[in-house]
Amino acid sequence: MKVIKFGGVALKSVEQIKKVKRIIESNHGDTLIVVSAFDTITDLIIEAGHSAVTTPRTFSEPLNTITTIHLDFLKKLDLKDAAVETEILHKMEELKSILQGVSLIGELTQKTLDRLMVFGEQLSSLILSAYLDVPRVFSEKLIKTDNNYGKANVDFESSYRYIREAFVHFSGKAVAPGYIASTRKGTLTTLGRGGADFSAAIFAAALGARELEIWTNQDGFMSADPTIINKAYAIPAMTYTEAMELSHFGAKVVYPPTLLPVYQMGIPLQIKNICNTEGCGTKVDRGDISSNARPVKGISSISDITLGTIKGLGMVGVSGVSMRLFSAMAKVNTSVIMISQASSENSISFAFDCHHKEEVKEAIHSEFRPEIASGSIHKILFEDNMSIVAIVGEQMKQSTGIAGKLFEALGRGGINTVAIAQGAGEQNISWVVRTPQLRKTLNVVHEAFFLSEYKQLNLFVIGMGTVGRDLLNQLNQQQEKLKKEHRLKIRLAGIANSRKMYFNANGIPFDGYMEALESNGEKSSLDAFTDRVADLNLYNSIFVDCTANESVATLYQRFLENHVSVVAANKIAASSSYENYKMLKNLALRNGVKLLFETNVGAGLPLISTINDLRKSGDKILKVQAVLSGTLNYIFNTISKDIPFSETVRLAKEEGFAEPDPRIDLSGKDVQRKVIILARESGYLCEDEDVTIEPFIPTELFDGEVDTFWKALPKVDADFEKRRQRLESEEKKWRFVGTFENGKGSCSLVEVDKSHPFYDLEGSNNIVLLTTERYKEYPMLIKGYGAGAAVTAAGVFADIIKIANI
Repeated sequence: MKVIKFGGVALKSVEQIKKVKRIIESNHGDTLIVVSAFDTITDLIIEAGHSAVTTPRTFSEPLNTITTIHLDFLKKLDLKDAAVETEILHKMEELKSILQGVSLIGELTQKTLDRLMVFGEQLSSLILSAYLDVPRVFSEKLIKTDNNYGKANVDFESSYRYIREAFVHFSGKAVAPGYIASTRKGTLTTLGRGGADFSAAIFAAALGARELEIWTNQDGFMSADPTIINKAYAIPAMTYTEAMELSHFGAKVVYPPTLLPVYQMGIPLQIKNICNTEGCGTKVDRGDISSNARPVKGISSISDITLGTIKGLGMVGVSGVSMRLFSAMAKVNTSVIMISQASSENSISFAFDCHHKEEVKEAIHSEFRPEIASGSIHKILFEDNMSIVAIVGEQMKQSTGIAGKLFEALGRGGINTVAIAQGAGEQNISWVVRTPQLRKTLNVVHEAFFLSEYKQLNLFVIGMGTVGRDLLNQLNQQQEKLKKEHRLKIRLAGIANSRKMYFNANGIPFDGYMEALESNGEKSSLDAFTDRVADLNLYNSIFVDCTANESVATLYQRFLENHVSVVAANKIAASSSYENYKMLKNLALRNGVKLLFETNVGAGLPLISTINDLRKSGDKILKVQAVLSGTLNYIFNTISKDIPFSETVRLAKEEGFAEPDPRIDLSGKDVQRKVIILARESGYLCEDEDVTIEPFIPTELFDGEVDTFWKALPKVDADFEKRRQRLESEEKKWRFVGTFENGKGSCSLVEVDKSHPFYDLEGSNNIVLLTTERYKEYPMLIKGYGAGAAVTAAGVFADIIKIANI
């Protein structure tokens, strides 16, 4: 014997019903088919019932719709059985008669509602038995319950006996309505919404079925809610316990009571998707718990939760508090979904369905009124907009470090855990979070336990200049390699320039980001950009600043506070006041995110990371000497008798090394900022005034408009040529050098001879000498490209990869 259950979604259309027939015909051997009401019918019956109470004249509208749906199925399935049509119409008259009675007395009791709601399954089983040409079983005569209308409790002993007696000579196939039962006296009851699953399990257990197969509209139990996590996948196999835990915590795959009968009888349960008949689905049985099984099998969640908390020092050592709490909840027919109690017993937190808040609140205050009056209980809180999340897996009890890994991931994601519970069986850990953080919580946990094929980063990029564009192009070129070699997926979730900004939580194409920005973007605003990143609340978020804008640099604090890592090509923040610099560093450390700005000094050269590594290993930086301006190095390497100083500046601008206003480079301010950053990363408190600048061109050239500067610049050519000739004769070269030692720094144009490490520095390259306690006699030398959009973009790319920890 095999029991197959089809839900309302499997019976929503003629095409689906024909598919059901093919599935049944492919199953050989004795088969009992348990069916729900046709899709939407139960809701229409409830609507009709409530309409009969509130606006009696309107209940005929849903009633007519119900009649039309069933008669249409007869017609479209080409069922020309007059007896079936007559019975449908008879049932509809019976339903109408009950509704008229409800309208007369103006009251709809749960008992009457049960009487109404059985019609859906009665009608669907009638039509299916005729279409399949198999006999019909009357479930209400076989499944016995108490009179707890709406969700009756099953008398398993009597039910199993009646079912076995009814099927003692059975062979072939039959159809039975799910959801329906009756009391010992024959009064109709129901098993609760979703109870058709439960009916199928009762039949399977009573008949010792070889398997219970449930067809729904899901691929089975999923690793997480697929509407939230698009990387969620169907779990091919799990144990009864794992399925029970996931169902309890919100996995709406099967009605939770379904699992008990099949578990007790050891009957395998197979979940299949009617919309994906070739899918493997999920098989639930006793399972083979091996050391190779994943510790965490799945993640589930329940929203619309209220968290109640009772606090009071007078509760410590007092017995019966928990019992009284549960009794008070039971009086208002409300279940406690999760409970968390402090080991000192001075507080108890309990989670329940938010729709029962007012009744629970009144019941709790009534129960503990004496303790509240005496001050033994000094606070009772009720917090709304909460969700419960749970990780489930039988292998968790044999795996160390699961809780540590879980809460480390939550902490790094900036997710505050409001309450925690873990059973001694160690098959689940459940916790409460605020609902706005639910999506991020599920994503963080899903990834932490390797339930995702890829680790994913979400980028928000401001600055579509040369560096920004080069960065996105490099990311586009490396996407497949990162996925293949490092299991890393980088998603562009937001971009902005000075005019427009555009967001897409599902990803903006790297090869079409400018078109997306121009076509779909809205007016750009720094505050709005920051707010949108916070509202999206995506896990593993990184803000990337590819500008040189001071206003953008002020946003870093807000991003770090929202647990968003920051990667900056912009050097303003790191070279701002030491107080601001230190605050940002500490904030990143405290919130478990990264603040990286390697490209602030030396573009793509690993200067800051090398200094950090030296310090972490116990070394001390004693002195920094560096050529840090690719622009100035290009200028002083290009100047010659044929190319005067003013022309070298113009060439630097044309080659893309200099800023549009080259005075920014010629002032030495950029080098000063870089020296300050290196000094701070070396462990020194360094401000602007600690690093002096010695100008090498007349200060009056820095006044006025840039056009005036270009006109006046040739006036210095003669002096530079005279000095250049002397340098050439002495076999020396100019280098603009930044130095920091003994807490003080300087930036100046110096002359170096052939013996100096800076002499052979070519083109726009940078070079840094680090004198440390370990590298004292022979300082560490780092040399390479120090300017250019592509190199800078590559350095930003490298910082992004560091955050992924691959």
